[in-house]
Amino acid sequence: MPRFTVHVRDEWLTVPCKDATCSIKWLAFEALKRYIKNKPDNGGIQHIKDVHFVVRRCQGLGLLDNDDTIEDVLEDNDFVELGNITNMVYMFSVSYKEPEQYISLDGNSLTSTDLVNLGKGLYMIKLTPEAEQKVVQSRELLDTIVKENKVVYGITTGFGKFARTVIPVSLGSPLSPERTRMLLALRINVLAKGYSGVSLETLHRMIQAFNASCLSYVPEKGTVGASGDLAPLSHLALGLMGEGKMWSPKSGWADAKYVLEAHGLKPISLKPKEGLALINGTQMITSLGAEAVERAEAIARQADIIAALTLEVLKGTTKAFDSDIHELRPHPGQKEVALRFRSLLDSDHHPSEIAESHRFCDRVQDAYTMRCCPQVHGIVNDTIEFVKKIINTEINSATDNPMVFAERGETISGGNFHGEYPAKALDYLAIGVHELASISERRIERLCNPSLSELPAFLVNEGGLNSGFMIAHCTAAALVSENKVLCHPSSIDSLSTSAATEDHVSMGGWAARKALRVVEHVEQVLAIELLAACQGIEFLRPLRTTTPLEKVYDLVRATVKPWIKDRFMAPDIEAVHRLLVDQKVWNIAGPYIEKYCMEYIPESRPSSPTAFALDPPPSPRKRVSLP
Repeated sequence: MPRFTVHVRDEWLTVPCKDATCSIKWLAFEALKRYIKNKPDNGGIQHIKDVHFVVRRCQGLGLLDNDDTIEDVLEDNDFVELGNITNMVYMFSVSYKEPEQYISLDGNSLTSTDLVNLGKGLYMIKLTPEAEQKVVQSRELLDTIVKENKVVYGITTGFGKFARTVIPVSLGSPLSPERTRMLLALRINVLAKGYSGVSLETLHRMIQAFNASCLSYVPEKGTVGASGDLAPLSHLALGLMGEGKMWSPKSGWADAKYVLEAHGLKPISLKPKEGLALINGTQMITSLGAEAVERAEAIARQADIIAALTLEVLKGTTKAFDSDIHELRPHPGQKEVALRFRSLLDSDHHPSEIAESHRFCDRVQDAYTMRCCPQVHGIVNDTIEFVKKIINTEINSATDNPMVFAERGETISGGNFHGEYPAKALDYLAIGVHELASISERRIERLCNPSLSELPAFLVNEGGLNSGFMIAHCTAAALVSENKVLCHPSSIDSLSTSAATEDHVSMGGWAARKALRVVEHVEQVLAIELLAACQGIEFLRPLRTTTPLEKVYDLVRATVKPWIKDRFMAPDIEAVHRLLVDQKVWNIAGPYIEKYCMEYIPESRPSSPTAFALDPPPSPRKRVSLP
């Protein structure tokens, strides 16, 4: 029988579900019944039937319908948030199934994609034999140091009271289970390198906790990003030691010792140096950064598809994407974006009736928001590639202190815990990816403004009676404005801590968290543009665009119906946002881009599903412009 763990205000409750065809509304009310039963004042809820919920997915915050069935909208390891706007009741729900596949960690080959998948609960973890051997050798050296009574920082000096020190939890909301899984997986990967001095027994217990999805309470705030992410990693270690709070799909939130006990696991008992090994490093910054860069990569390639659709609706020209132009300024990202536009827009490969309808118009060139997409989107792609390289290097780096070199028979103190690398990179990521929203908002303006298009004002008939996309455009503008503040780099700040021992810090934790927020705003703005572009298509019918763009239109229309008269728009935006987060727009259009490349350049073979050849195929058919 599936069981769902539901968080109501300050409590986690388990709700068994005999019938997966029950609705989301049923699940919420069942949880509320249990919550009210345990409260003398009914938790301040007087009439349960009067409570109205908005239901969202935690990842991407896509709205769900209360009448949806559980089996239709909840997948394994999928988290759902139910909120009551008036009473501020918030819940989380999860249906969990233990994964059957493993990822082998050796401290050297984990990628940001792997880490995000580990966060989603798609894999369990095991160590490679080589990693186990390195861990054992490193620990043997530390045991020798202890036996010989040598004075070595963090091994035979200080730090012995960590196990009894509880760090305050008032440091913001806890990380979601997905992000805590990422944090724990990354910490395990770093320790698997064999330079931290933890015992194999301790590392195995961490892996057992990960595989059972026993996850510590880790506040999202509190790290300055130097000497590592001390506060969040301390909370991560605290639960593994049987102290503080911990969560698992079976138990919900409870005292850590009881959660571990319920899974037949033993708490970690710290040995010399292991305290530092568990809390010293950049894993909080890096794990959140891995999610940010993966989502940035996904939305960047989908932004090209959305912009191409907008260009079609606004009857733009393909001339600006001519391959010869981009060979003269051969930045990789610029060339890639131009190639994607050529593969999606009017050509002998994919003819467009819309493009044919204005082939002999007298417009010579388009506005920058359309014409300069390769240049603007292109640098975003190159920025993401740069940041991803740094994040993947950081994922497989030893970042605690001191380092244990078993082959040299010594320990060395250094500064690998300093978070400046991922902090600077993630500030750069936020600045770079924001531009996708900035230029998208300007394209939304062109779609909505009849003086800039041949479309009805705000993309709706009977304007005045209907406001159409007026407020949706305001929402996009507001998100872009928020991003301008969030793009202020946090890594330029530094506050001295630890009695001036840690006298320069990276502030990388905030860099990672705000980069994630910027990416989410970008996703939402592009969701609005995609909705607006599809609405614009309605006014050009019966003309059709190219096959791949028609497929994108069909995908959106399978989720959101056309805008005939005003209605509540938030669910539409959330639904299309979910399509982008799930990369469904890319999954629909990507194969057409790949086929275009393959047919024009037979020798080219993409190294990955998202890496297409950048060599220029023949230019598409060009609109003839009259002088």
